[in-house]
Amino acid sequence: MVEPPAEGQVVDPMAWFESPGPLEIEIGCGKGGFLLNRARVHPEIRMLGIEWANKYYRYCADRMARWGVRNVRVMRTDAQFLVLHHLPPGCVSVLHLYHPDPWPKKRHHKRRLIQMAFAQAVVRMLVPGGKWFIQSDHEEYFQHIHEVLGACAGLEETSWDEDETQPGPDWAGTNFEIKYTREGRTIHRIAYQRR
Repeated sequence: MVEPPAEGQVVDPMAWFESPGPLEIEIGCGKGGFLLNRARVHPEIRMLGIEWANKYYRYCADRMARWGVRNVRVMRTDAQFLVLHHLPPGCVSVLHLYHPDPWPKKRHHKRRLIQMAFAQAVVRMLVPGGKWFIQSDHEEYFQHIHEVLGACAGLEETSWDEDETQPGPDWAGTNFEIKYTREGRTIHRIAYQRR
């Protein structure tokens, strides 16, 4: 577990780890299923899981400790605020965002994570060539994501390489993905790359 940054602090993510390496972030890591699996298959990668819900944050952190995974850190914080204000430029190689809250009611759309200001902050924190993997079961929100990121300077749509991340052999699936697949929902996936 790592503490959220203090107000106005820009962090050095590598200071959280015993040795340097490419940094990947999962926003909304929940119970940590994807995080654990990816970290175990790729020990050369440093992973930061961000979770707001205290119950899931604690479960995820405990799970990482029980498995003895040394290349993962978990933080309980507002991911949007962290990305917008606390991460230095060019520090993240891959951002994973799976099943963000769609806030389906029109009056709640302003609460959605994917807005232009957030997308621009992601571009800033990604290394050149860094990737952003997104999946959602909510078709309308997925279309919104596609429109916002398609209009964001600095990002270009790219392929979802199975050898890099899911749904290849190291993909266990997020809890939401497993649940929604069982229910027969369509899972929409898209990937972007920093130009």
